[in-house]
Amino acid sequence: MSVAVQTGAPIIDVRHVSTRFGPAVVHEDVSLTVVRGEVFAIAGGNGCGKSTLLREIIGLLTPTSGSISLLGVNSRELEQSNGSPLHRRFGVMFQHGALFSSMTLAENVAVPLREHTSLSAGLVRDIVALKIALVGLPPDSAVKFPSELSGGMRRRAALARAIVMDPELLFLDEPTAGLDPMIAAGFDDLLLNLKRMLGLTVVMVTHDLDTLWRIADRVAVLGEGRVRGIGTMEELAASDDPAVQDYFHGPRGRAAQMNHSAPGLHRD
Repeated sequence: MSVAVQTGAPIIDVRHVSTRFGPAVVHEDVSLTVVRGEVFAIAGGNGCGKSTLLREIIGLLTPTSGSISLLGVNSRELEQSNGSPLHRRFGVMFQHGALFSSMTLAENVAVPLREHTSLSAGLVRDIVALKIALVGLPPDSAVKFPSELSGGMRRRAALARAIVMDPELLFLDEPTAGLDPMIAAGFDDLLLNLKRMLGLTVVMVTHDLDTLWRIADRVAVLGEGRVRGIGTMEELAASDDPAVQDYFHGPRGRAAQMNHSAPGLHRD
């Protein structure tokens, strides 16, 4: 059953974006929109520019041409205004979690609060404890260092840090890459629960077809520098575009679709 999505002005608007690094063409005339309340995924094969596009949307990279609007602000302005209030409205979970190895889990989660607020140490401690609990980690994990955590726990810790400022928009770069399938499925369920509980709009980069079938409302498939298709997973699976067909109808894609279609398996 599909998750209800609000309509209206897009929360993200990518228009005719092209990206080049020297002679290498990463994107060529990429356009897409994300509306408030949906889980939107950017998918495609290795090297298609998924993570590059994500970094352009949040203002860490500047495209060669075209425009990107995030929460009504041009991403070029976002890049030039580090620390602006807009940064507090979105959270980012980078690939593999990107936790600071010299900090405990609690200290990692507290970083945005210490950088962007003047809250008291006690209030920061309480908020961090709440977010650690929200992502399903036990209280005693707060004093552990990243090296003492499993891969799944590190991803949940990174997710806690990404939501610690109560953002309205959450970005995730390959959140389940390298995780055991059961751990990845649990992480997907957690994302859906947090989305409903916190009213989040979620934008994720992923190549995990199981994740796409489980939680994505819409997916943009990149290939050869372009958007080869945008739609629901059912719509994309029926696409006649060769690049989309190759992505969804290879052995891995067929298995993921069969798992999704099995009786009793569906998205809430």
